[in-house]
Amino acid sequence: MAVPAGPKGTRDFYPEDMAFQQYVFSKWQKTCERYGFESYDGPMFEHLEVYTQKSGDEIEHQLYAFEDKAKRKIALRPELTPTLARMVAAKGNALKRPLRWYSIPRLFRYERTQKGRLREFYQINMDILGIETVDADAELIAAVIGMMIDLGFDSNDFKVRVSSRTLLEELFTQAGLPGDKFTSIYALLDRKNKVSEDEYSEDMKTIVEDPLVREKILAMFNAQSLDQIIAIAGKTPSVETLLQLFNLLDAYGYKDYAVFDINIVRGLAYYTGIVFEVFDIKKSMRAIAGGGRYDKLVELYGGIPTPAVGFAAGDVVLGDLLKEKGLTPPIPPRSRFFIVYFNDIQRNTVIALCQQIRNSGYSCEFSLKECNVGKQLNNANAARAEYTIFLGGDEGKNGDVRVKNMTKGDEQVIKLDNLISHIATLP
Repeated sequence: MAVPAGPKGTRDFYPEDMAFQQYVFSKWQKTCERYGFESYDGPMFEHLEVYTQKSGDEIEHQLYAFEDKAKRKIALRPELTPTLARMVAAKGNALKRPLRWYSIPRLFRYERTQKGRLREFYQINMDILGIETVDADAELIAAVIGMMIDLGFDSNDFKVRVSSRTLLEELFTQAGLPGDKFTSIYALLDRKNKVSEDEYSEDMKTIVEDPLVREKILAMFNAQSLDQIIAIAGKTPSVETLLQLFNLLDAYGYKDYAVFDINIVRGLAYYTGIVFEVFDIKKSMRAIAGGGRYDKLVELYGGIPTPAVGFAAGDVVLGDLLKEKGLTPPIPPRSRFFIVYFNDIQRNTVIALCQQIRNSGYSCEFSLKECNVGKQLNNANAARAEYTIFLGGDEGKNGDVRVKNMTKGDEQVIKLDNLISHIATLP
């Protein structure tokens, strides 16, 4: 019988995979706590309307949606922002603002699987709610950059590409594009790099029928800098906000990490201001992270008006980039200590010593199946033990044990009675 495979778009996490995942999660958590964010979470599934209310009924085909036994329409969560907005709306003024929240949820999307995109994945979400000024946007983008630096990347590895939905609205209005076309052109621009040039051109002609308006819009999206945008449209309010943002990022020491990119749109309709995405320097992968301002979302769920900005970074693309750059850490030891014992030692003596080490706060193990010293050493290597403690033999006759550093090969002979105090001094 053939071994069954897991469902398409999912992963099995063997111990070495879990070690890598926990490394990434620990770095994420370190960044969040360093920037003063608090942890939260929500249910793994929500009422379907939580997602359709935000994105429309068409979102349902991208979800794992079903009816429960009470005929309620339910969906596994594809993102956490709607849950966050619902939770904040439910508490209202009882929550002291600003909120600085983070979460590392497991998410599900029924989408076509491809490089960097699976149907089950994890994300880091960071959000600031209650601050309407660009200071919150700068703080959050700084946190994104800090997260990447914590993982070992530098400005030669990635860039945060920044734009503004309000800037795009100003430019579209100046170009003469009707407001009812904005949503359609946002969606087209967001998938610009995901379709062929011919398909993109034809869709643009369908949405923007007037050739003069279309020419103006295409010229805007050829702009390579804010200075070029200013030359086209002047210093609009949104341009002033972006200039302020880059000035703040310079104060954080992150000037080299962020660039203006008019082509960053973000496909979700709820963005209301600055938007950004993080790409590897060659843009050879999908976006590593993305986010922006969503000032109206909490109100959409019945809450009080709440300015908000947030971002999410998935573990799939980030993991690929870490591996490509050789930034994956070695698999950590399964146990710090491994006891190898000789024939003259009783099993119960080994167990008692192992428990004494464990009760002192150190990981320790021994061979559960009795075997010779050579096989026990193989087991110690399989456990990636940092130190092996040899119990019994010639040293044992004098009340001593031998402690071996498994990486360097150094050995020390010490009194068994002094073992616990000795291992406390080991690096």
